[in-house]
Amino acid sequence: MASAPSTPYVVIFPFMAYGHTLPLLDLSKALSHRKIKVCIITTPSNAKSVAQHLANYQDIDLIEIPFPTIDGLPQGCENTSQLPSMAFYVPFLMATKKLQTPFEQVLQGMRESKSLPICVISDFFLGWTLSSCRSFGVPRLVFHGMGVLSMSISKAVCVHMPHTKGKSVFDPIELPGLKLPFDLSVSELPAQLIQATDEKDPFSQFIDAVGEADINSWGVIVNSFEEIESGTVSSFEAFYENGARAWCLGPLLLYDKVEGVEKHISHNQPSKLMQWLNDQMTLGSVLYVSFGTQADLSDAQLDEVGLGLEEAGVPFLLVVRSTTWSPTNGLEERMKGKGLIVREWVDQRQILSHRAVGGFFSHCGWNSVLESISAGVPILAWPMIAEQSLNAKLIAEGLGAGLGIRKSHDLGSGIEVSRQAVCEGVRELMEGEKGRDARERAQALGRVAWRVVQEGGSSNQALKMLIDQLCACYAQ
Repeated sequence: MASAPSTPYVVIFPFMAYGHTLPLLDLSKALSHRKIKVCIITTPSNAKSVAQHLANYQDIDLIEIPFPTIDGLPQGCENTSQLPSMAFYVPFLMATKKLQTPFEQVLQGMRESKSLPICVISDFFLGWTLSSCRSFGVPRLVFHGMGVLSMSISKAVCVHMPHTKGKSVFDPIELPGLKLPFDLSVSELPAQLIQATDEKDPFSQFIDAVGEADINSWGVIVNSFEEIESGTVSSFEAFYENGARAWCLGPLLLYDKVEGVEKHISHNQPSKLMQWLNDQMTLGSVLYVSFGTQADLSDAQLDEVGLGLEEAGVPFLLVVRSTTWSPTNGLEERMKGKGLIVREWVDQRQILSHRAVGGFFSHCGWNSVLESISAGVPILAWPMIAEQSLNAKLIAEGLGAGLGIRKSHDLGSGIEVSRQAVCEGVRELMEGEKGRDARERAQALGRVAWRVVQEGGSSNQALKMLIDQLCACYAQ
């Protein structure tokens, strides 16, 4: 058993992707508010952006370890956002395994100074940290960038997939021990989840290894709250060994605001963007459109999105990552005053909280879902990769706080959603009866989200219990 440091502190080790890092930075701030020191381990390139988010937090330190160089991965790629394409994703994952030696050197230095942490919280993808932590007598808590329901489905499918293969891919599937708030067919499962059952696939082999470390960890940190998880927390915990508990602590992004001492240093928004939002006179009239940092939309698909937004006639703010897309046939010029197309980084949380924003056309990454719920903004769901299809079903069918987009796979030219489908979905969300119902439900969930992180709320209580349990265990 590790000797306890004189002042309790926690080591946090995020995976090098923005969607995985940001909630752990929010957790770091929440711990700091509770007088728990935090040490974040990351690589030099990632340290720069991490430091920007943690300015003025004196109890949060950074330790940099070098990112390894391996064949098949361009030099200088230390974050998934820097990958030339997702074809480099598996080599990137393999590179992170080589961080084990420098990580253990950090822990060795802590042991020599008799200041080992009360725990290490590391990302699911950094499964090798479990063996490192065990060798130093420090508990490892695994962090997932997903909600409980989608994780439960993913684990249940991996266990029970042989029982689903005889069915039509369109028939509803049943997952033993798991009660879903919606019907789910094999055709609606994430492609990566199906791929992960192929034992010969390198990604599958990697997931198997980190999954084994996952279920043997001391506990699980989840950026969610029990009130939206359809009673699946206990079913989720059943997949873990040694009585490990799932700690639902979210929405982590709200703790700073609730504490009343928000010190988040927001990147300055381009004045054009904020001024445009401020100029919108009608409350909740603007549709915010963003599809995250991972999925790549073809230029032809972006044309369909832009033309669909134009046809819908709803004020919109469209954020695009493409460096090659030029809006078709003078769209940008025609939409001046009605829509705004932005190509630089934006503060999504700030945008969703703006009084003018009344809807979010989203890929349904879990961070985006939580940010939208916390702001009381309904979602038009267009899932693209990873577990986003499960998040989309939860938000639209399970929680009733959004609508799904109509897809077609017969359009060709890299187009999955037509301009007509975009137009129909946007109008229904922003002006239709179903959209009004979704907005009311999203606003109700937003009120719940704020309550759970305040004194007496479920997530606030869970955070207190986690800290007390860790401190008590390692004071012995």
